[in-house]
Amino acid sequence: MEHGGHAGPPGHGEHGGPAGGHEGHGAHGGGHGGHGDHGVRFRDRFWWSLVLSVPVVVSSGMVQAWLGFAVPQFPGSRWVAPVLGTVVFVYGGWPFLEGGLAELGSRRPGMMLLISLAILVAFGASVATVFGVFDLEFWWELSLLIVVMLLGHWLEMRALGQASGALDALAALLPDEADLATPQGIRTVAIGELAVGDLVLVRPGGRVPADGVVLEGAAELDESMITGESRPVAKGPGGRVVAGTVVTDSALRVRVEAVGEQTALAGIRRLVDQAQTSRSRAQALADRAAGWLFWLALGAGVLTLVVWLALGDPDQAIERTVTVLVIACPHALGLAIPLVVAIATGLAARGGILVTDRLALERMRTVDAVLFDKTGTLTTGRP
Repeated sequence: MEHGGHAGPPGHGEHGGPAGGHEGHGAHGGGHGGHGDHGVRFRDRFWWSLVLSVPVVVSSGMVQAWLGFAVPQFPGSRWVAPVLGTVVFVYGGWPFLEGGLAELGSRRPGMMLLISLAILVAFGASVATVFGVFDLEFWWELSLLIVVMLLGHWLEMRALGQASGALDALAALLPDEADLATPQGIRTVAIGELAVGDLVLVRPGGRVPADGVVLEGAAELDESMITGESRPVAKGPGGRVVAGTVVTDSALRVRVEAVGEQTALAGIRRLVDQAQTSRSRAQALADRAAGWLFWLALGAGVLTLVVWLALGDPDQAIERTVTVLVIACPHALGLAIPLVVAIATGLAARGGILVTDRLALERMRTVDAVLFDKTGTLTTGRP
């Protein structure tokens, strides 16, 4: 007999949890390149687990009864679900088991531990059924559980990668080389060799290599990458220029005042990175709720076991205890809040809106009015 008392597959909930939930990737920490790497890993795990889960679901007698079809039996057909389900459990479920173990070690139970509990109990009950201990299978539920959780992780990592990609494209606006003005003449150097106080020559059509102040020359600069305003801005001696902006019409000599991580571009990248790693109030609430739900599920499972054993029905005691623990996995709680916040932050970054704090993004729902400057641009198309 297969048991169908399983609620929908869970999402994920690595936020606030240990790095294990991300295979070493902290809760959105690390460099931007890491989001893309983890997105690829979760994408691969998702697709392979999905492919392996199809035969498991199709071979389920419960699913066949629901949909009114029958799969012809063949020698060894009874091992399709156990073998493929085990592969999905080990390969697809490993990130969650690793994260759950880390949460257990830190004594801070959360979503990863709750998800781990659900898939461990489902796997253990199914294996015990294969060996005739009792009649309770969760192979197809276990497989779909892991598939949907992997999908949630992949979508979130992809959203974070898109936000990071927008920032990387912004950083790519910096030139690779700069014309350094020295007493011996102009010398081309790598941008990383510039230092505060250096004098650089920016030719017409070239990009400013570092933040600084104009010493000689006058030109109009395209600063749209920083301000969003497409109209060129006139700059002369004493005017401040920002790395990555474009000199449109004549050459400038600029004294470097900020390089590397001190430039405005680097500051923008840090702000968005902080927004990605910050936690909104709703997200923090979800993390706390997952911790409470873990203890609640564990308590409910123990109570169920005790009551049914007291009633003298050990088979029902095990079956219903397993069902309670599997159902307790919070798919909506684990998936919805972190994913929506990550996607919103990523879309905003791609649209040129820098969200410096997720709590501020969350509070936007209470905004009644928005004030703009450059109203001519918004209304008539002219500054």
